[in-house]
Amino acid sequence: MCTEAITGGYFENGIGYECFIPNVLNLGVNPTRLLEIVKQNFEAVGGVVRELTKINGIVVSPSIGAAIDVSNQGGREELEPVTARLVLDCMGNASPVSAQQRYGVKPDGICAVVGTCAGGYDPKTNKIGDVIYTNTMIEDKTDTKEGKHQYFWEAFPVGIGRNGVTETDKKTTYMFTYLDAEEERPSLLSIMEDYWKLLPIYQPSIKNPETDLDISRILFAYFPTFRNSPLKPQWSRILAVGDASGIQSPLSFGGFGAMTRHLGRLTYALTDALDTNCLHKDDLGKINAYAPNLSAAWMFQKAMSIPKNKQNVNPEFINRLLANNFEVMNEMGDKTMLPFMQDVVRFDGLIASLTWSFFKDPLFTLPIVRHVGIGTLADWIGHVSMLGLYTGLHNVASPVIKPWVEANDDGRIEVLKLREREKFELKRKMEQWEYGSGSDYKFD
Repeated sequence: MCTEAITGGYFENGIGYECFIPNVLNLGVNPTRLLEIVKQNFEAVGGVVRELTKINGIVVSPSIGAAIDVSNQGGREELEPVTARLVLDCMGNASPVSAQQRYGVKPDGICAVVGTCAGGYDPKTNKIGDVIYTNTMIEDKTDTKEGKHQYFWEAFPVGIGRNGVTETDKKTTYMFTYLDAEEERPSLLSIMEDYWKLLPIYQPSIKNPETDLDISRILFAYFPTFRNSPLKPQWSRILAVGDASGIQSPLSFGGFGAMTRHLGRLTYALTDALDTNCLHKDDLGKINAYAPNLSAAWMFQKAMSIPKNKQNVNPEFINRLLANNFEVMNEMGDKTMLPFMQDVVRFDGLIASLTWSFFKDPLFTLPIVRHVGIGTLADWIGHVSMLGLYTGLHNVASPVIKPWVEANDDGRIEVLKLREREKFELKRKMEQWEYGSGSDYKFD
């Protein structure tokens, strides 16, 4: 355990590696104000917001449209059905529509998160946040049959003001762990008890959480995630987006950042789908297409969790893995580190960092392979290969196809004229190559 800043790498200090990354988790958003702005803009273009309204079900006619059965919040008063050509499922990972489609499918991974937003921290040290931080080794709870797991921390100051001018004693701290979905795994209550016990070690300005913290809110949740993501629609005229589609990163388990990154793509693709009447489930499936960088990221989640059937693992395994990889990425610079920390996996950064990590700690390769398993490794190599292919297609094929599609759009090409659905499919394919390879990431 370490409460002070550390220097050097894992092999020098025997603890870990610490680095500071700019422009990650450096923006605070007031959710109330954000939702109000979104609502105002939506209503300004003719949208209608219905609050305190319950959705009872959705009826779809593939050839005509969809009707949403709604009632007031108590369900006592039936309201006029809402009809639409296309229904977007934005209900998060607890979406009943996605749950119906995934019925009986066990999550491939769970992120258990607990935390607080509270005052009482030292304002002088409450200036920067932590993205992923460990201060303990693997937690061993085999005596209670909960197994082993590694705790990670994330924290950021609240209300610090622009450019760090304002001091604040308020901080949000999260403690989380990656788990499989076995029934014997730790309860949120058990993890929350560990949070109160470990918080003073993580934040030395807090000696006794019960008396030193002025708590505004407490968070605790399980976030399930599925390898079969993004979720292809099972029904026409219904498309899941954001967490409901499973597009969240297996590393952060957060869908908000992914949703923000995909907003432009989704807006353009959905407008195109409505304009061309490409609303069949097969058409919409091209919007939620396979993304090899999302699938390749599963290896990170797998490496940082301890499955119930592989409990014989060195207590320092995950700290060593993280320390060496972050040291390598930091030495390689922002073009490797920033995309990764913002949940964008790119072929160039991935291959370079893995190669460098191998030469830096070659003896650690075998324990990693043993930990994740040959099957997972083979599956991952396939996704990485596709990641390289998608990168090449985006850089080579898209520049050739795009001008041709645009010329068809404005009527400049009379020969080899494309039908609307063909243009729709080519546009989605180019987007798939771009976003599936992480080539959408823009470096400053």
